[in-house]
Amino acid sequence: MTDTAAPAALQPGAASGAAAAIPVLAIAALALAAMASGISLRLADPLLPRLSREFGVSLGEASQVITVFAVAYGAAQLLFGPLGDRFGKYRVIAWACAASALTSLACALASGHAGLLVARLAAGATAAAVIPLAMAWIGDVVPYERRQPVLARFLIGQISGFAIGVWAGGYTAEHWPWQAPFLAVAGFFAGVAVVLQVVRRRLPAAAVLPQRRPGHPFVTLAHEFRAVLALRWARVVLITAFLEGAAVYGPFAFIAAHLHQRLGLPLSAVGAMVMGFALGGLGFALGARVLVRRLGEVVLVRAGSIVMAAAFIAIALAPDWGWAVPACIAMGLGFYMMHNTLQTHATQMAPERRGAAVAAFASCFFLGQSAGVGLAGALVGRIGTGAVLAAGAVALLAIAWNFNRQRRRVAGGG
Repeated sequence: MTDTAAPAALQPGAASGAAAAIPVLAIAALALAAMASGISLRLADPLLPRLSREFGVSLGEASQVITVFAVAYGAAQLLFGPLGDRFGKYRVIAWACAASALTSLACALASGHAGLLVARLAAGATAAAVIPLAMAWIGDVVPYERRQPVLARFLIGQISGFAIGVWAGGYTAEHWPWQAPFLAVAGFFAGVAVVLQVVRRRLPAAAVLPQRRPGHPFVTLAHEFRAVLALRWARVVLITAFLEGAAVYGPFAFIAAHLHQRLGLPLSAVGAMVMGFALGGLGFALGARVLVRRLGEVVLVRAGSIVMAAAFIAIALAPDWGWAVPACIAMGLGFYMMHNTLQTHATQMAPERRGAAVAAFASCFFLGQSAGVGLAGALVGRIGTGAVLAAGAVALLAIAWNFNRQRRRVAGGG
């Protein structure tokens, strides 16, 4: 099947004329920012057992460091989208990276569990600008028909960040002070902020000019999101993003703990194994152009959900570590098959308000993630990590089926 077009109600118009003038370096700089964001997002996952022992709290309580980051990350999208439109997306991303250097440093300096929660809340809020504004900026300058492969290549940075974050968290859990990865990511964010500012000054004016709108900024903000939510297809994409975030990353946060408890593997080894998720995502990013052209969006969503569901079940039942490695790789491939398709729709569901639209998408995705981690954390002590992984598998299949059904209805005008 080669159905790659957007629903009829969302057919793309022309992108900015700046597209041809955008240097590769601009995308690469954004990928570095995405890498820093990915590291910050995922480094706490394999650290949970260590943090549980370090602070004398349960595994579910330790998982709050993931939940609060995701809540702040998701909620802050509602602010950064309009800010990007008002002051320039590239500029706001650079500011956010500089602020993230400070909040990551605050995480490293936290003296206890409560202090770390506050610092992670702030870190989630400052890192929130990177991915959605970068996606929106790419949407501004890259035509729709070329956008999905470009987004996939940009996301190599985030995918690599996931891998580094998971590995660093797992290795730290057994060999370094728990503060070490937070210090490292603070330095990385600071360096990326400098790179982004240098690159921004070399971009053509059309690529960095803000899209100022008249009126009070808070009134404008409310109007922007109200206009996005008024679109039926936008509501479908946003709800799907929320549910996907909950179904994927709620259980995913406990994969390291599951393999550590079930198979008795060292956390450093588990962290390295979970890096396979990033390897699968990298495989999709490198082959995105071919996959999108040959499979189309409907098949990418359907197949992605099936692959992820099978991977969750394989990890839940794995009798030894040999099962977990290919399952983690398959999960990364399946996730980006489905999620990259949703991201592409997010960049086009309200082109005239792309900053707000993509911010709303990211907000829903990460609020869904926080809800999923919170729910999984509440259930894991009662039903076990394996059952939590299996529940995620079932949910993903239902979410993908419903999205494709809704897509057909919108495309057919039903």
